Amino acid sequence: MSQSPTYALEARHLHVYYGTFRAVKDVNLSIEKNRITALIGPSGCGKSTVLRAFNRMNDLIASARVEGEVVFHGQNLYDKGIDPVNVRRRIGMVFQKPNPFPKSIYDNIAYGPQVNGWKLSKAQTDELVERSLRRAALWDDVKDKLKQSGLSLSGGQQQRLCIARAIAVEPEVILMDEPCSALDPISTLKIEELMFELRQDYTIIIVTHNMQQASRASDNTAFFLMDDNRAGQLIEYAATNDIFRNPKDERTEQYISGRFG
Repeated sequence: MSQSPTYALEARHLHVYYGTFRAVKDVNLSIEKNRITALIGPSGCGKSTVLRAFNRMNDLIASARVEGEVVFHGQNLYDKGIDPVNVRRRIGMVFQKPNPFPKSIYDNIAYGPQVNGWKLSKAQTDELVERSLRRAALWDDVKDKLKQSGLSLSGGQQQRLCIARAIAVEPEVILMDEPCSALDPISTLKIEELMFELRQDYTIIIVTHNMQQASRASDNTAFFLMDDNRAGQLIEYAATNDIFRNPKDERTEQYISGRFG
């Protein structure tokens, strides 16, 4: 199974079911490496379901079933024998609501490598914690309070801590499901600036309801809609400038201009 070297992930004829209900229908989507890809569309159109399919988070829902392929390094992530835990280490996730562990800031970062069996000295762990927090633009805020609870931080800082936690296990792809929806505008801009910096080292896929965020903070945009059976389908996928300035599908233009959705 070949994969273009320019793509980090590829969905091929991806269908996702919850029981007998088909939530996502026949999605084909190639995610470029070291780019920010936004998934947009009205509520219920399958954006988050597609996002979770990229690192097998849907496996945690008893009724969920996936057909088709998600190709990563030339391998279908849904093949038998693929360890979903290892998939989630290499394809990390940041959720809508900041969810630091009820541990110290330091232990929030150190925990992932520990449970993944990394054998690090105290000095190596210290270095990993600092590097991860620096990459998440949080080090200067917390370097003097690493023993304090991660829950003591502001909402925006907690979300950056969650990004630092995801980075600590050295993933290749970071999935972000509405990462700014619970944040104020200043914190939102900080997360967007951080995404641009992280793009140098990671591939980022973000689900957002915020059209302004998608237009200013992504390189490529995928627009989803529900069909008549309420299954999410991919309508259009292109460079963000093309989607917002010159969409090819009339439904994309209607959604972006606020005429429906």
